[in-house]
Amino acid sequence: MATARLNRSLGIAVRPILPTAHASWGVCMRFIFVHGTGVRRERFDDLFRWVREGLTERFQGADVVPYYWGDTFGSTLSAGGRSVPGVATTRGAVDPEEADAAEWLMLLTDPFCELRVLAALGAADDGLGMPGVQSAGERVADSLRKLPRDLSPSSYGTDELARLFGDAGLIDGYNDALDALTDSDEFRDACMAAQDDVAAAELTTAASRAIVALLLAGAGDMVLCTGDERDRMVDLLSSRIGGTARGPVLRAAGVLLQLGLRWTPQSVLDRKRGKFTSSSASEVGDILRYQARGGPLRDDLAQLIGQSPEPPVVIGHSLGGIALVDALALAAVRQQPLPVRLLVTVGSQAPFLHELGALAGLPPSATLPPGFPHWLNIYDRRDLLSYLAEPVFPGDPRVSDHEVHSRQPFPVSHSAYWKLGAVYDRIGVALQ
Repeated sequence: MATARLNRSLGIAVRPILPTAHASWGVCMRFIFVHGTGVRRERFDDLFRWVREGLTERFQGADVVPYYWGDTFGSTLSAGGRSVPGVATTRGAVDPEEADAAEWLMLLTDPFCELRVLAALGAADDGLGMPGVQSAGERVADSLRKLPRDLSPSSYGTDELARLFGDAGLIDGYNDALDALTDSDEFRDACMAAQDDVAAAELTTAASRAIVALLLAGAGDMVLCTGDERDRMVDLLSSRIGGTARGPVLRAAGVLLQLGLRWTPQSVLDRKRGKFTSSSASEVGDILRYQARGGPLRDDLAQLIGQSPEPPVVIGHSLGGIALVDALALAAVRQQPLPVRLLVTVGSQAPFLHELGALAGLPPSATLPPGFPHWLNIYDRRDLLSYLAEPVFPGDPRVSDHEVHSRQPFPVSHSAYWKLGAVYDRIGVALQ
């Protein structure tokens, strides 16, 4: 393995000699496959079928042993998901707060969406202005351009809007938000379409909401702002532009609300949250349970490995790889190393957890102990749950990374390894 790494560093292309039916592996070579997080029996049977076929095609007489731990050591919702808010919510009329949240989700995603609708609705009305007379939309644009730009901390005591922006952490983006709005095609088109006072009132409120949405979207999760504060910002901006507090956005809101409610009504979220939590509990829950109570799984794995008639090749996917690294490291630290021919981790987070100091088998920043086996770590850059091991254990000749390419996006890439011939070929190369 050290020679292979040297060849790679020198840029020497080496054609791998892959194991065949005539290779001297012996008919009793044993492989143990350990699945990852969220996998339960039906899914495991599918995965194991691909793993067994991939290995037996390359290793004549290979004994591929499945290690399924999902039912015994995996997580379950012991209280039936009663901890999930809103699971018992029944469908009914749209709650005003639900509609409000849906509207603002749309605005945070696309701050100009209401302006775009107003422009389209105004164009559909074919409103014609009087030549030489400033239209209602032009008056709104003129008022917006005349808004004071200096919202400095010194004005917090006398300027409620400045204080609200400052308290929420939004004041630094205020001028940029004004420029983005006034320079936008959506605002210009909405101004051209607004030909009467009613349309101007809608435009004023929509413009104010767009400014606040730009500020909130730009701040992201760093913002500190309640819904009441957000609405007050809109009211104050509207009044400064020349509208009235809580001005109407009737036509735009009517068009967008139904779409917004389809995105994320709370009643739908409440119903889906229970289903989502139940279906994903095994995925996230397995990780949390292992971190808190992984000892029994590691002990069971160690017993299985120790009872093998010959040193096995142990293959761990995702959390299965973490458990194997932990079990092998703990045994080596106790000076009772487990007899393993090769450790293979596939799509594993073990190196990342070690960087965090979160591996049970190794203290933070520790090197691999004597007695730890050779470790082949297979990853795919498109798998966001796969990590590199070599840089975490620099200079250790026992550790090697190998990249494969499923050409699939995440999360499909996290399970695609088992249908890639390159995975099994590389295991064969490592065993030589």
